[in-house]
Amino acid sequence: MRLRKFFSCCIALLLCLAISAPAFSAPLTKVRTAWMDEHETFLIWYAKEKGWDKEVGLDIEILYFGSGMAILNALPAGEWVFAGMGAVPAMMGALRYNTYVIGNANEEALINRVLVRPDSPIAKVKGWNKDYPDVLGSPETVKGKTFLTTTVSSAHYALSVWLRVLGLTEKDIVIKNMDQAQALSAFENGIGDGAVLWAPHAYVGEAKGWVLAGNPKLCKLASPCVLVADRKYADVHPDVTAKFLSIYLRAANMLQKEPLESLVPEYQRFFMEWAGKDYSAELSLLDLQTHPVANLDEQLAMFDASKGQSKAQYWQSEMARFFAEIGSINKDELKKVEDGSYATDKFLKLIKKPIPSYK
Repeated sequence: MRLRKFFSCCIALLLCLAISAPAFSAPLTKVRTAWMDEHETFLIWYAKEKGWDKEVGLDIEILYFGSGMAILNALPAGEWVFAGMGAVPAMMGALRYNTYVIGNANEEALINRVLVRPDSPIAKVKGWNKDYPDVLGSPETVKGKTFLTTTVSSAHYALSVWLRVLGLTEKDIVIKNMDQAQALSAFENGIGDGAVLWAPHAYVGEAKGWVLAGNPKLCKLASPCVLVADRKYADVHPDVTAKFLSIYLRAANMLQKEPLESLVPEYQRFFMEWAGKDYSAELSLLDLQTHPVANLDEQLAMFDASKGQSKAQYWQSEMARFFAEIGSINKDELKKVEDGSYATDKFLKLIKKPIPSYK
């Protein structure tokens, strides 16, 4: 009799647990996100590895794409709802697909670099424009020269702003469009007078002795990598959007507070496992050091438009003007995006403070 009562109690307990289980394990919201094999993806990858997405009720899927424009072209098919990309394709996303910029992923002003050979006349002139004392080159040494770069990209933008500091435009030089690996190889083989590269190709070039003539940072401009959202999804799901931002910024807090040397093994693992690239410890540390990130308070200040155009909106408007200058968008298209108002802080403001510790 006692044994029968014991089994009855066990069955009743199991039934109660089965009935109440959904209350303790609510289904996760699946969120498809799009990224490239670059620094900004490490943050969301690390957050996923730590299970931070599940802590806030999300199941983040991290999809690989070869470029920002490839990410944008996948949006109409519903491939993703959040993504990381440069400010240049982000502007095109706002123009073509009415996307938002909802946050800053990192700053790339240091790693989009105009490089020249050490014996180039360009390398012999420093501070021609007194307002930019560390920029190399002059109108006389640059006019008519040939530069290798990936057009309609952040590297192309870096070339444009460097020319502007020297009082020149793209009409004063010859630009050969190549992907980054091609530009690196061609310049190494004596083709062209300069190459405009981003990480890791820029690091390789400098290791060969090529000289930094300019980058957006030296030209006193930003070149942000940003977080982009499908506007329709974000407006319908503002809570999910804020949660996505919160776990990304949790990783940003880690990058700001932890010694970067301690993160090198995980950075190497990220590139090998997710991107299939073998980064050395030295290259990994350098890449971490040259991609500053912003925490929540810094992001809120960056996106604050309460007193006029925010910094984030200004940076996006710079990209629009750049595209208009090179003829990639017309005047009517420029009017649609020139104020950068699609860069919004409304989802950053929904993040619950404080963001949990990364430890």
